Amino acid sequence: MGHAVADQTRSQSNANPIRKVVTLLQDMQKQVTEEGKKEADLFEKFQCYCKNGNGDLDASIEAASAKIESLTASLKESNEKKEQTQADLKEHTVSRDDAKDALAKATALRKKEAGIYAKFKADSEANLAALTSATTAIEKGMAGSFLQTEGAKRVRQFAMESADLPDATRDELLSFLSGGSNQGYVPQSGEIVGILKTIHDEMSKAFNDATDVENDALKNYAELSAAKKKEISTLQKQIETEMTRTGNLGVSIAEMQNDQEDTEQALSEDQKFKLELKQSCATKSQEWEVTQKTRQEELLALAETIRVLNDDDALELFKKTLPSAGSSLIQLDGTKSALRARALSLLQKAQGAGPGLDLISLALRGKKAGFTKVIAMVDEMMTNLANEQQGDDSKKEYCNSQLDKSEDTKKQHQNSISDSETAIAEMQGSIQELSEEIAALTAGVKALDKSVAEATALRKSENTDFKELKESDTQCKEVLLWAKNRLNKFYNPAMYKPPPERQMSEEERITVNMGGTLEPIVAGGVAGTGIGASFVQLSSKASPGPPPETFGAYRSKTGKGNGVIAMIDLLVADMDKEVQEASVNEKEAQSEYEATMQGASAKRAADSKSITQKSAEKASTEEALQNEQDTKGNTATELMNTEKFIGSLHGECDWLLKYFDARKEARAGEVEALRNAKAVLSGADYSFIQSKAFLVKRHSQ
Repeated sequence: MGHAVADQTRSQSNANPIRKVVTLLQDMQKQVTEEGKKEADLFEKFQCYCKNGNGDLDASIEAASAKIESLTASLKESNEKKEQTQADLKEHTVSRDDAKDALAKATALRKKEAGIYAKFKADSEANLAALTSATTAIEKGMAGSFLQTEGAKRVRQFAMESADLPDATRDELLSFLSGGSNQGYVPQSGEIVGILKTIHDEMSKAFNDATDVENDALKNYAELSAAKKKEISTLQKQIETEMTRTGNLGVSIAEMQNDQEDTEQALSEDQKFKLELKQSCATKSQEWEVTQKTRQEELLALAETIRVLNDDDALELFKKTLPSAGSSLIQLDGTKSALRARALSLLQKAQGAGPGLDLISLALRGKKAGFTKVIAMVDEMMTNLANEQQGDDSKKEYCNSQLDKSEDTKKQHQNSISDSETAIAEMQGSIQELSEEIAALTAGVKALDKSVAEATALRKSENTDFKELKESDTQCKEVLLWAKNRLNKFYNPAMYKPPPERQMSEEERITVNMGGTLEPIVAGGVAGTGIGASFVQLSSKASPGPPPETFGAYRSKTGKGNGVIAMIDLLVADMDKEVQEASVNEKEAQSEYEATMQGASAKRAADSKSITQKSAEKASTEEALQNEQDTKGNTATELMNTEKFIGSLHGECDWLLKYFDARKEARAGEVEALRNAKAVLSGADYSFIQSKAFLVKRHSQ
């Protein structure tokens, strides 16, 4: 590579200097033309962007303006509805409070009136009773005994305090009631009785009038109470509806206000961006015109310069006037070119050369920039590269730190959501389980109530059957014992027990005294049973027929009779045993029923308590479920924001992390190339090179 550069340097040193200039000018002309094409493409794309951007911004601004206008109208309408609803709510609240106050006042007044009427009723009833007693006593001639009673005192007190009577009549009545001089004689005209009856009638009329007034007041109060309660209920429903509507309108207004603020902000930003875009597009258009004009002028200058330098007359003139290729000046210039070429070659070895190296390479390719200026550019470039590397290191550390932190936060949110989902699933399962348990307990209580009702009905039926059995067995036993006693009277007189004599009633005694006959009830049947009438033999008064055939001596059936008596004893014993067994069974059944009812009552109380507890637990679990669902929603929102932030971090950092090593390596290569180029340029001793070239030339001469 070094030999090639040296050969190239020697060939350039031996070439015609004018040709080198023309070639350089032609390269510049070509480069300017190519740059013009590239810039024209870029400007065309920018113009397309301006055109499309303006169209999109116009559409966005128009849509935002229309939306703001619509939101303003909706806000106005919603605010009017809210104000009207609040006014209605206030009015209905005042009306409801007035209705409650009116109902309370009416209730208080009703209680007061009822108390007054109750006292008046008690006094009136007591006074009327006293007047009735007084009238009855006086009419029966028992005035003296009546005057010592509490009724007389009450009539006297009423006549003194409340009765609306003429003074003379009141004095006469009080004199009578006080037991004055006339107390031993009751006037036949009944003046006192007339006075008392008059008072009784007036008091009865007053009491009836008061009762009618009280009934009317009760009816009016009932109607007023029903109307006010209905009014209060209606107003309460309206108030609740209007409160809900006010809350919903408040939320809707807040949302529309937020939406309007966001839309206005977006509209302002779009308008600002449109203005900036318009100014930027106008500025770029002006700059493009200046750039085109300048480029045309540059191309024109280059073309005219090349045309002049390539002219034959100019070439002949250059041959006569310019120094030869072997002069010291050309050698010195060739040496500088070689150094520039070597430094440029070192810079070109750097991989991925950046714009800084391109600028330094461009400076080395030029002729005007001296080595000192190039070295300064190299130092500045090395400093910039070091700063860039430091920035990349800081950026990488920030990216790794933020990505790790964000991933940890994301993992925490995901774990929290997973925990919330697990908790929600568990609570939903608990709620379902509690619902099933509550339903099962409720069904069990209903079944228990049904069983208790059935057991109670069965117990009543069994008790009724026992009572009927006991009663029927007792009656049957009495009949059998009567039959046994009656058989003993004939077959075993010694064992016969005569029935106790029955006391005759007054009517029976009168019948006997009047010569009538009284049927011996006890002898003919069992007392209290209504049985035995079929055993009473009544005589017949019909005419007898011819006598029947005579019979022999009577033979009693003592053996069979005793057998019947023994059978009756067995039947009585069986009935006693049956009644005894039935009594024992009834007692056991009653005890078992009471124990069952006690257990059922305890179980129902326990199940009802369990239902209450499980219902409370279910409500608490449902509340916790709602809170956990809200927590999950909030965590999901935070997770979404974290994922957005991680996405933005990846968009910002992935390219750096991916190409960090390559950038660092390329930057290190640039620094190494700059360092080598600086070493090459810094080690050049131009005065020594010039002196050596002069000695060589002199020696050759």
